[in-house]
Amino acid sequence: MFLDVLRRRNPKLIEAAIALHQQGRIPANAYVLDLDAVEDNARLFKAEADKRGLKVFAMTKQVGRNSAFCHALVRGGVDRAVAVDMACAVACARAGMSIGHLGHLVQVPRFEAAPAARNIRPDYWTVFSEEKAREAAEASDAAGREQGLMARIQTQGDIFYRGHEGGFPAEDVVAAADMIDGLSGGRFAGITTFPALLFDNETRKVKPTPNLATLTKAAEKLAAAGRSGIEINAPGTTSSVVLDALADAGATQCEPGNGLHGTTPLHALEDLPERPAVVYLSEVSHMHGWRAYCFGGGLYIDPVFPDYDVKAVVAREPTTEETALARVEIPPPSAIDYYGMIDTSGPASPRPGDSVVFGFRGQAFVTRAFTVGISGISTGDPQVASIENIFGGTETWPELR
Repeated sequence: MFLDVLRRRNPKLIEAAIALHQQGRIPANAYVLDLDAVEDNARLFKAEADKRGLKVFAMTKQVGRNSAFCHALVRGGVDRAVAVDMACAVACARAGMSIGHLGHLVQVPRFEAAPAARNIRPDYWTVFSEEKAREAAEASDAAGREQGLMARIQTQGDIFYRGHEGGFPAEDVVAAADMIDGLSGGRFAGITTFPALLFDNETRKVKPTPNLATLTKAAEKLAAAGRSGIEINAPGTTSSVVLDALADAGATQCEPGNGLHGTTPLHALEDLPERPAVVYLSEVSHMHGWRAYCFGGGLYIDPVFPDYDVKAVVAREPTTEETALARVEIPPPSAIDYYGMIDTSGPASPRPGDSVVFGFRGQAFVTRAFTVGISGISTGDPQVASIENIFGGTETWPELR
């Protein structure tokens, strides 16, 4: 679905990926990023967030915490990251971003609290329980600092992805705030949930979840107890067009991820201000029967849409023409994606060595793909800025070469 948008709104990215791959300058099995578009998207998003008084923390996991991607965000005015876990925090910090938010999607493990407090030094640190609050506060106290702690809250009727559950009861938010303030090294900073917004397949719109109303009610309860000026963190399916909904609900923080490279579900259906800025690049390996097999490793398509026909541009010369499109079957999530299988009955006529370019909403950090940052696409002079693994490291590609 995103390939159609890419062919129309950013065909130069597809063409640059093919050209650089065919020159041997970038590897197959790679998420390729248009850094010019990323910088523009970040600048646009930051301006819209500033108008509404929203702090912006960038989620970088979907593109493997690529350092050139992080640098493009900083140039666009987004200089803080939200870390999905400690590995993400380390990679983003190494790339020069400050850590705005830590511990939300994945809590900080017990024995990693000390290095988090000492080295990562996040602006905000989310905790799900009194035990986790005490660990964070004690580690921060030992590091000689007072840490702003966010309480993840939840109540009956809130929704979570399976395996993401947890948090303080929203009804007890005042007691949770008092408990956190009583910890040496800790300070109650605010409340959070996830997801606050979700894409609805039936209406094809982004809608608030019950969790967002829970945040609003909890903030009112805190205000009634004399706690004003707290932070309200409301992540999920964030693009610039949903910022009014967050601000109206009282949010003070937002955390765009796919929005910064134009791959939220809504980007596939409407022309939002952010341009699509990422493709997945593969290469035809071999033929078998009526199919051409292309290298996998990064073929994880985030399942925000019902199953649909996956297509790719298959070519040896830069192109986005209809005749270069081919249907591709990718392995189900239960299988390891060593290869994707390209239908050879169409006009594309794949050959071993051809470039294969997909457009989909990915999650590079759960794959074994490379990430590649390309600058200069907007000026017609694409240059490779970075080739990294999913931890933002550069060790693997030079060794292969």
